[in-house]
Amino acid sequence: MTFEDDELYRDITGFAHDTPTWVQHTAEVWTEAGLLLFAALFVTAWWRARRGSPRAFAIAVLAPVATAVAYVCSELLKSGLTEERPCRAVTGAVGSLAECPASGDWSFPSNHATIAGAAAVALVLVRRALVWLTAPLALLMAFSRVFVGVHYPHDVAAGLVLGAVVTVVAVRLGTRPATRLAGALRASEAPAVRWLAGPGAAGAPAAAYVATHRRR
Repeated sequence: MTFEDDELYRDITGFAHDTPTWVQHTAEVWTEAGLLLFAALFVTAWWRARRGSPRAFAIAVLAPVATAVAYVCSELLKSGLTEERPCRAVTGAVGSLAECPASGDWSFPSNHATIAGAAAVALVLVRRALVWLTAPLALLMAFSRVFVGVHYPHDVAAGLVLGAVVTVVAVRLGTRPATRLAGALRASEAPAVRWLAGPGAAGAPAAAYVATHRRR
């Protein structure tokens, strides 16, 4: 694949080398550890959704699942397109701040950006107000991959779009069956299952919900 953003890559990585050392180190940490923040947000969303409706709980559970599906799609694309990493392919660029991945660990699209885009959109589907938190975090994650020198700008742009699209489709397709499953879990006689699924909104009896849903 050929894209015309080598010069933009040189500009961003050159700028990265001109920043203070603490900025460079922060970017190196964030570009990997930032994914843990999304994981923590998934856990928080699940915990809050335990006291929500079966549909709200279903979407909160689907959020990390959809993100995982987006990651798999990204890996399949990388394996098929086999684009070399810019830290090896771009001539005249400064050295990458992060270690350049081994040959065979392809560049397009960015897995990190795909996960960030998927997680950001999934969390917004759980709670719309989260867009003010998750969107900047996803953009920062994507930019950091270019900043540390391991991806082209088009890699991260494609990753964000891929993650967002796959997540919307996966959640849309999975919400109805996951909602039925959530209602069934809340009606379970197993204490551990009921704890995982939560009591629902204001302790609403899940068995009644399941019966109503089955009649539709």
